[in-house]
Amino acid sequence: MKKLYVDELPKHWLNTAEVLHALGDATRQRILLLFEPGEELSIKTIADLFPFSRTNIAHHIAVLEKAGILTRRKSGRDVFLRLNKEILIDALTTVLDYVRTEA
Repeated sequence: MKKLYVDELPKHWLNTAEVLHALGDATRQRILLLFEPGEELSIKTIADLFPFSRTNIAHHIAVLEKAGILTRRKSGRDVFLRLNKEILIDALTTVLDYVRTEA
């Protein structure tokens, strides 16, 4: 048994934990699956697709942004979101590397 990380995660896992937390919700997963490769979507476009309040969708988007999964670009009054594939690849690679070498 490895007891080294009982009290805290290693530093190189902190971002991975944030990404996995963000991906732990089905609504946030559904938001991610909306994006075509390289596509930008406005927050309004995303919010209009769901039967939730804009506040609820804004919360889910904020969690995805905090984890670095979505990045934003403001154009006038509109905010456009883009998927940050690199952050997802890094987090999932960390998990895969652990499973392949340590588990």
